[in-house]
Amino acid sequence: MWCLKKLQLPSFLSSNLVLLVFIPLVLVLVPILACTLLGSSFVSSFSSSSWNGIKPVGILTSYSLRSLGSYEEQDENLQIVALAEPPSFTSPFNNSLVAEDAIPHHPPQEGGEEVEKDEVSNEGEEHSNNATAGEGESETEKDEISNEEEHGNNATAGVLKMYSRLERVEAILAKSRSSIREAARNGSMISNHQDPDYVPQGPMYHNANSFHRSYLEMEKSFKAYVYEEGEPPIFHNGPCRSIYSTEGRFIHEMEKGNFYRTEDPDEAMVYFLPFSVVVMVHYLYVPGAHDMHTIGTTVADYVKVISSRHTFWNRSLGADHFMLSCHDWGPHSTSYVPHLFNNSIRVLCNANTSEGFNPIKDVSLPEIHLKTGDIKGLVGGPSPSTRSILAFFAGGLHGNIRHHLLEQWKGKDEEVLVYEKLPRGKSYESMLKNSKFCLCPSGYEVASPRIVEAIYAECIPVLISDSYVPPFSDVLNWKSFSVTVAVKDIPNIKKILMSISQSQYLRMHRRVKQVQRHFMINGPPKRFDLFHMIVHSIWLRRLNIRVHE
Repeated sequence: MWCLKKLQLPSFLSSNLVLLVFIPLVLVLVPILACTLLGSSFVSSFSSSSWNGIKPVGILTSYSLRSLGSYEEQDENLQIVALAEPPSFTSPFNNSLVAEDAIPHHPPQEGGEEVEKDEVSNEGEEHSNNATAGEGESETEKDEISNEEEHGNNATAGVLKMYSRLERVEAILAKSRSSIREAARNGSMISNHQDPDYVPQGPMYHNANSFHRSYLEMEKSFKAYVYEEGEPPIFHNGPCRSIYSTEGRFIHEMEKGNFYRTEDPDEAMVYFLPFSVVVMVHYLYVPGAHDMHTIGTTVADYVKVISSRHTFWNRSLGADHFMLSCHDWGPHSTSYVPHLFNNSIRVLCNANTSEGFNPIKDVSLPEIHLKTGDIKGLVGGPSPSTRSILAFFAGGLHGNIRHHLLEQWKGKDEEVLVYEKLPRGKSYESMLKNSKFCLCPSGYEVASPRIVEAIYAECIPVLISDSYVPPFSDVLNWKSFSVTVAVKDIPNIKKILMSISQSQYLRMHRRVKQVQRHFMINGPPKRFDLFHMIVHSIWLRRLNIRVHE
């Protein structure tokens, strides 16, 4: 071994040898150690804004911590906007060899109809402000696909590059993000994209042009893989009638595979966990039990099976996976799998931000009570001029909000009709259709089927709830076609509704009729209806992250 004493070094060298030897060594090792640490394995939770393998992108607005508070506080943020400087696409290559060709992109075409002048004049200022904000976005947002464009130039020269299947999926998503951001710069209330079925327009949308572009991109590119593990009825099944109908209808359509489903998991953008909490409650829950432990452990066991048989869950820690539940216990059942609760896309009727619902990654699912399995007789209603009831509600004492509502208004006003139980001879559907405003208070949980019932009956929904995120809020501007009443203002309901002018009410009525198509249940599904809007909400949240090998 080298020894300083035996070397008989000069005194000035011996005193500084440590500095001469170790400083260069440190300068070499520090970058190596830094690279090693930065390339380490996934972190164990979704607590930071960026983690190894997954990066948030921000097609949706960057939700602040206010999303954990009331919906009113963060309502203005629930829309599609452009991101100033998205993270770069830096997924490593593997051994898959494909030709790097440009992903087709067709630029927007002119088109669309004129909206009514009164709506444009009333809402134009708000959308003008949005457009101004969009113009200030940095041009660097196009850099997200710079890697793809660079290799595309090489492909022109006949060069083949190695890309993984995941990188190809992410490149398609990058193209879509760029197209949506480009469309978002147009703050118009009218989409400029041609469409044979429907052209979104009007103040019911935060940005009609970006929504339409996003929807078209989804139809062109979106693919979902449904895990085949699990036996019916708990898996691959669900109720298609009753208050939980939207859960079963969606599972049924995904299983049929006519829309968006792929049999190749490597080309999928999201992965569906096809379990039904409603059916689990029916078969696994012991009436009178004080917990739902059996249901939670069943969910945990299923995810364990999925993660052990496939690579996709572990690759993203569940961030590109989604589940769907309309049962009140759906959110809690996911808490048995922390990554499912914190990372995955949870499509929930019980969209309660005070119980962990996170609008940046979770989807609010409309709750629809289908007594017969279809919506025949529920849609439509008389003209506004013949609706004689100012406001209507009928329902049991489920939760504090309804108790407060009935205490204040039950049997106390001839124009605000509030019942705990409808009198004999009165039809619930008829009362909805003859009311101008339909009161939609939360029950024990925040969701209520009365919201969609009101929209079907062309009655203005009056949302009375705490911490509830209405469905499709990232696309739909609920303020333009509904009324929100704070729980503390329940005694002032009549005063609030009477303050709405007749012209404003007529505008809201027209808008309710227009957004009605987004809540329609069709068999088979039709473009822009409930099924496709649920998928679009999932699509938006998948656009909001990048998954790396």
